Amino acid sequence: MITALILALLAALALRDSGETLARQRLEAATRRIALAIEHGRAAAEASGQPCALELGELGWQAPTGGELPGCAQPITGLDDGGQAAGVELSHNLPAALRFSSTGLVLDGGTVVLSSEGTELRRCLVIALPLGFVRLGRYVGPGQAPPDSAACGPDPTL
Repeated sequence: MITALILALLAALALRDSGETLARQRLEAATRRIALAIEHGRAAAEASGQPCALELGELGWQAPTGGELPGCAQPITGLDDGGQAAGVELSHNLPAALRFSSTGLVLDGGTVVLSSEGTELRRCLVIALPLGFVRLGRYVGPGQAPPDSAACGPDPTL
């Protein structure tokens, strides 16, 4: 009976740890997809020699719903493989459309914060101007406040 109890406790710990691992993997994948779409937008603008824009919504990047610039020539990029957010929450202070110049420069900046159910880790992505450098990190700011680039610190696990 004691052996069964010990095995049950070990199984419960393993399940809890695997849930956290899966949540972290889901969060890391969503963060990388956000960053990759920015690079694709740059490349599309530079390849066509025309400015373009992307809009970041709850499910990921998409063609802008308004504005004067066309969408960048790339598929809509979801936060996960299935195109649905799958437990990943997103907040950002980007403008309605992230613009790319005809030379591939990012014309707008801001901070994106992603969190996932099942882990306390929050990832951040900062687009810094004037050249549109993108950096990834661990977000340590308050959850309800608008994202702040100062709260996006380095993470040695990246």
